[in-house]
Amino acid sequence: MSTIKFIDDALFCATPFALSYTDPDQKWIIRQHLNSLFRDFASLEPSIGIFTHNDGSEVKLLNANGELTVSRQAPPVPLTIWVHEFYPQMAPIVYVNLENCMYPVYENHPFVDYSGAIISSYLSNWNLTKCNLSDLVHNLIKLFSHNHPFYYTGSSNFTHQSIVSKMEAMDRLVCMIYYDMAANSAKTQEEIQNLWGIQGELEKRKEDIRVLIGGLGEERRRLKRRTEELSEECDELLNWLRVYERGSVFAIDDAFEALDEESESVLERLAADLGLEDLIYALDKAVEEGALTFEVYMKHIRVLAREQFLCRAKMAKIERARDFL
Repeated sequence: MSTIKFIDDALFCATPFALSYTDPDQKWIIRQHLNSLFRDFASLEPSIGIFTHNDGSEVKLLNANGELTVSRQAPPVPLTIWVHEFYPQMAPIVYVNLENCMYPVYENHPFVDYSGAIISSYLSNWNLTKCNLSDLVHNLIKLFSHNHPFYYTGSSNFTHQSIVSKMEAMDRLVCMIYYDMAANSAKTQEEIQNLWGIQGELEKRKEDIRVLIGGLGEERRRLKRRTEELSEECDELLNWLRVYERGSVFAIDDAFEALDEESESVLERLAADLGLEDLIYALDKAVEEGALTFEVYMKHIRVLAREQFLCRAKMAKIERARDFL
């Protein structure tokens, strides 16, 4: 079956399997544009299929699919061009066929999104009186010649600036702006990540400072309580000094009060023991300096040692009595 007959049978079919094109004038325009497309690009073939729009609605449309050669160095680009149900008022829908593709696809291509849909200035500025399918494919060839959608080893084929069309210049401008935006976006994302890191560090420092301030507050309250306690003790000491001020006549032993007679006896024995210890030390120094003969020193030491022994024995007896109680 020839290409023209296939298109005529598909467009003018009156069975329940008819396509979604309803206007007779529209069908003749589609026939004319498709015939021109297949005459200019023999690698493309007509086909019929169900197209699902983004809103979920399904329509039965004509499409042209095949491999588009953009240059001798670059691999061909598999395309599917869907003729919209409101063509030519609406632009065709073009996809790069990503299934069974031999080459990896650029992740952030300026004209091909992740699903393979093509977005170009020609399609965005579609004009039913000036635009057609054949010119669209010519534009795609120029577009992909210097911005191929696939990773491959080869050089880009740039057209000299003096002979580029307005549409191609616009596509190149869009491409440059896209890559600039991608670079700036990556840099901005890096800066945002760095700022997030700084914010996290500041939050950590904020928490550390909050804990430190809480600790300092607790320390301040503790010191305040201690200051109040010391102030009370100072007042007690001042009151004591007012009672026993200089010039008053009182026994020094009255400054220390024991809890009971037993405690007072321990206190007296302890004072006597310390006094005897000091006296023995003084005798030792006197012998060293030659102020006292050894015979006299030994005589006094025997007496003092006996008294000290008795004093300590008395204190030990009191301690044993306390332990027994």
